[in-house]
Amino acid sequence: MSAMLDPRSLTVVVTGATSGIGEATVRRFAGAGAQVVVMGRRKDRLEALRDELGARILPVELDVRDAAATEAAFAGLPAPFADYNVVFANAGLALGLEPSQQASLSNWDTMVETNINGMLYTVRACLPAMVARKEGHVVLTGSIAGEFPYPGANVYGATKAFVKQFSLNLWADVAGTGVRVTNIEPGLVETEFSMVRFEGDAGRAQKVYAGAEPMTGADIAEQVFFACTLPRHVNINRIQAMPSRQTFGNMTVRRD
Repeated sequence: MSAMLDPRSLTVVVTGATSGIGEATVRRFAGAGAQVVVMGRRKDRLEALRDELGARILPVELDVRDAAATEAAFAGLPAPFADYNVVFANAGLALGLEPSQQASLSNWDTMVETNINGMLYTVRACLPAMVARKEGHVVLTGSIAGEFPYPGANVYGATKAFVKQFSLNLWADVAGTGVRVTNIEPGLVETEFSMVRFEGDAGRAQKVYAGAEPMTGADIAEQVFFACTLPRHVNINRIQAMPSRQTFGNMTVRRD
């Protein structure tokens, strides 16, 4: 049986690294000895991670919705962080839960710009170097919303369906190059996700998780860590996980 990869041999780039699943993933890899590039929009949180976790952390302020800035961020990484071999394109968000006929076009635009365009810009910026080095792992953050619809998910769910299919097509492109691709598809995870979705309404956000024993960012980080430390001849295409109290809903029947 092939040995698991030594995390101390990994240089990991995480977008959306300042909270939730991204931050937990930074802590998981850094705690195991990996070097981690932390990318996000909140400079103070990036620097706080570096101050806490030490010299293995490189903070890079970045909005992944800016294609040129994303390209420059990857191209400008200094040694020894330039030879990254894991990129976790994690930046994303949900906004609103209104039905499509009432939803904000601005919210729709922001979700597409972040969850689709930002993810694409990240992958396109990092991929050529990993293919050239014949070593790498691209990890994407999908969602069960990309497979199972629910009222109000409209564009959010559609963006995550895009992530799911892109991850499979990306794997078809890079298979045999030494680059692996994994899509992480969580169910209910208690992070800042609902606070963002409901524009800071803490009471409404808390109701999403009340009594449900949701997963945590650390639970998802462990899944990312597992996929990325498996022997290089093994590719995990998708990891879909739910808390034990979440399952599939019945089909809705609207009756007069």
